[in-house]
Amino acid sequence: MAESSTQVIHNNLIEMLDNSRKLYADRPLFGTKREGIYEWTTYEQFAEKVDNFRGGLASLGVSSGDKVAVISKNTEEWAVSAYATYGLCGQHIPMYETQMAKEWEYIARDCGAKVLLVANTTVLEQTRDFPERIDSLDHVVLLSGNSSDEIKTYSDLLETGRDNPAEVQQPASESPMGMIYTSGTTGEPKGVILSHKNVIFECQAVLPLLGMTENDRTLAFLPWAHVFGQVAEVHGLISSGGSAGLVEDVNTLIDELGVVKPSMFFAVPRVYNRIYERLIGQMQEKPGFIRSLFYAGLKQAKREREGETLGFMDNLTLTLARKIIFKKVLNRFGGNLRIAVSGASALSPDVAEFVNDLGISLYEGYGLSENTAALTVNYPGARRFGSVGKPLPGVRIEIDNSVQGSKEEDGEVLAYGENIMLGYHNLPEKTRETIIEDGGLRTGDLGHLDSEGYLYITGRVKEQYKLDIGEYVAPAPLEESLKLSAYIDQVMLYGFNRPNNVALIVAAMPAVEQFAQSNGISGSGESLLKETRIQELFREQLKIYGKDFKSFEHPENFALLAEEWSIDNGLLTPTLKLKREVVEKQFKSQIESLYS
Repeated sequence: MAESSTQVIHNNLIEMLDNSRKLYADRPLFGTKREGIYEWTTYEQFAEKVDNFRGGLASLGVSSGDKVAVISKNTEEWAVSAYATYGLCGQHIPMYETQMAKEWEYIARDCGAKVLLVANTTVLEQTRDFPERIDSLDHVVLLSGNSSDEIKTYSDLLETGRDNPAEVQQPASESPMGMIYTSGTTGEPKGVILSHKNVIFECQAVLPLLGMTENDRTLAFLPWAHVFGQVAEVHGLISSGGSAGLVEDVNTLIDELGVVKPSMFFAVPRVYNRIYERLIGQMQEKPGFIRSLFYAGLKQAKREREGETLGFMDNLTLTLARKIIFKKVLNRFGGNLRIAVSGASALSPDVAEFVNDLGISLYEGYGLSENTAALTVNYPGARRFGSVGKPLPGVRIEIDNSVQGSKEEDGEVLAYGENIMLGYHNLPEKTRETIIEDGGLRTGDLGHLDSEGYLYITGRVKEQYKLDIGEYVAPAPLEESLKLSAYIDQVMLYGFNRPNNVALIVAAMPAVEQFAQSNGISGSGESLLKETRIQELFREQLKIYGKDFKSFEHPENFALLAEEWSIDNGLLTPTLKLKREVVEKQFKSQIESLYS
């Protein structure tokens, strides 16, 4: 579907920052929590730090084309270092603090980093000797804390740059602004090269649709090493003149919402799923009247959203539910939340409708690192639950039906637009496979467009497999649905060339133990999961949360596991995607036993 084009109004991110510096000089940009209180940096203060840090990087020899890598959570220093690097026509390459040292070393070597910025002394101790092992790397710089030896710090470079300013350079629009390294679910991470034009196009296409302005505030907790978080909460924020509180610890997210009081919220489905699970669980503990009012209110909110006229009693029910229950929920989110956006993976339509009908307008979008975050998005006035929205202005989506999907109408999603990456770093063959001759991007996702141009994603091409009965299975949609069960933390379907699907299920142990205690079942951990009544519980959950899927997609057998799949045990990527091949290999014996 073709959409009207979006004209890029800034040549590069430096021009964009300069424009926002003039327009929003005294407005807050980033809030950092220090000793329990958020301290806010204005646009002018931020830009001054960028100027000074640019001089500091120049003193280390950083110039056009050089790579500055950073290992850090979301901090003001992270954003300062990015824009200081752009002002020297350099490239900024972010990594996750949660990655292993061997992955940091791989990325620093692969990208050819000249300078490595590290978050703290813990990371420093693991990277101190990188310059001895990586030919391109000259300096490791500590972003927070003091160094007792020859290691330079963020403060040192600010001071150096203040005394020895470096003139700002204006990068060409098509030149690289940096790389986003993909999560490596099926091998080594790949460096996605993005241009200044890619990012600016994305900001200008998405933000007007969502209505983001200088009056909006968000709570930044999505990692900026991921394209969604970086484009939404760094570049998009600066472009619009808005502000963001920076979350130190994701475990305090709900508390911080009440303090920062955001009007916009960007999150992944896992967060919205947790909101759904928590509220459903809490309702089970409430008196019958409250529970009945809660569900009756949701029912009437849905009818109202779908354009039905509510009668007097229905209106009264909805009004009471909003005043007595929904308002308390919204206050937990700060009371100002206008729009919530979900991206990075599939969101259950049930969860989307649930959150929306509570009073939080939730919009799902879709995209990849390879297309600078978003290709499609639902937005006010154009939303269809279950879809990932319509193409952005200037983006065209086509479906390659030569690639078979599990549904007849499915094919591989192809994308066209000015947000398509320049290519993969040092991987020309992979680039040619992904960006086809006419400039289209092979997304690797299966999906279809409806008659009004809404896109539906139904799985990954590489994750799809064929049962030996001839049926195709795209496992992700069913897996996401099953994870809505309060008793299922993680799940992976398997059935390649087998007669039927089976499932590995990581049980949500606190919920399972509570169920066991309530039902007089003894045991704990793995032994508890072997109990007949617990096995029956999970069979019931599979039926309930798999009810909308075809019978051949359902797992006929399953194995219950107590230990969570995580980044630390190598089964999840830093963006919490499942490393399927690694899981299959590690649990091969359990999988085989399910077919015996």
